[in-house]
Amino acid sequence: MTDPAPHAGHGRYDFETRQIHAGVLPEATFGARITPIYQTAGYLFGSFDDAEGRFAGTSAGDIYSRSENPTNAVVQRRLADLEGGVGALLVASGQAAIASTIFALAPAGRSVLATRSLYEGTKQMFRGSLRRQGVSFDFLDAEAPEEEWLARATPDTRALYTESIPNPKNDIVDLAKLARIAHRIGVPLVVDNTVATPYLLRPIEHGADIVIHSTSKWLSGHGSVLGGAIVDGGHFDWGANRDRFPVLSERGPDGSASYLERHGEQAFLRYLRRDVVNEYGPTLPPQSAFALLQGIETLSLRMDRHVANAREVAAWLEAHPAVASVDHPDLPSSPFHERAKALFPRGAGSVLAFDLRGGREAARTVLDALRLVSTMTHIGDVRTLAIHSGSTLHGRLTERERRDIGVTPGLIRLSVGLESVRDIVADLDQALAGL
Repeated sequence: MTDPAPHAGHGRYDFETRQIHAGVLPEATFGARITPIYQTAGYLFGSFDDAEGRFAGTSAGDIYSRSENPTNAVVQRRLADLEGGVGALLVASGQAAIASTIFALAPAGRSVLATRSLYEGTKQMFRGSLRRQGVSFDFLDAEAPEEEWLARATPDTRALYTESIPNPKNDIVDLAKLARIAHRIGVPLVVDNTVATPYLLRPIEHGADIVIHSTSKWLSGHGSVLGGAIVDGGHFDWGANRDRFPVLSERGPDGSASYLERHGEQAFLRYLRRDVVNEYGPTLPPQSAFALLQGIETLSLRMDRHVANAREVAAWLEAHPAVASVDHPDLPSSPFHERAKALFPRGAGSVLAFDLRGGREAARTVLDALRLVSTMTHIGDVRTLAIHSGSTLHGRLTERERRDIGVTPGLIRLSVGLESVRDIVADLDQALAGL
């Protein structure tokens, strides 16, 4: 029988092999080679004792598809393998992955430290629904010295949150530094790795404890399904920081063993699944998990092309007289170029931002003239996508707030796709000619 490599491990197979095979289990009934879609709400129990054991967490087997599904489980094992974690959990969207992680780490009355340059949708959730539920957020410049970060921490701090490649400005963070800060405070470092994907960067190897993805983006690649994922690195010492995370170390009211006693390195993931995701119910449908699985199988091939196209488009835009500046870490002019070379030897992703000298009206002219490039709010698609940041993603901010984070009136975000780079450049060229 072909080796399904359910837990291939970094030393056993290369990434390109594991993105196809990791996590698969033999389909026993018909011998299907492709993971089936298990379209079911619930699962039969083998006996009275089996049902009791599943609910108690002492017996293997699924209970209800709100908390687990065999199709989703394959994707979870694969993502954990590719990121180098001990396990993963799929949810309905990237926002659901972020919210579920924060819910698990920071109950009402607690706080989270975060880097200032984050995707605006994430910051809106931090300033909005999560703050209304009692979690506070303190934003710092990622380049601030360690002493300033440590001074901003309090006994209520429960996590340090960042992105490996912040969108849209690409101001890449020093992950090793942030990991040191988080662990000196006694909290996990949570990293959104959506833009990089595990092919370009694995944050756990640089000290991260929890990795988040919006799987709707490059992991799927085709723009047809939403999804999110949380990967647990399994290295954070919850026991040594039990005062901050008592929910993992305290025994149950009936004297039952704690999550740490029962699950060890997977304690956080088990708590996240059972006490957060299962109760809130942000379930990923198995059809979406199946589509995601197909995307992951070609991740390395697509990312190589995404990166190559983005580099060429960024260089072309930088030389255009109508363009004031281009933000992409692979450009030698980027202040993050040297860090990008060290952290991202395969390339620093395929999202770039370019600022038009003519401001908002120039952006309007260019976006309305595009023919091949799609204007829409999405990234990580096989298609090249563009959007005016100031009037859409950052439209709720004041002009001063936008300026403070580098979102100028003429800023356009571009997610470079897999079309012929010559055709992408030609479309941008004809649109810019209207200026």
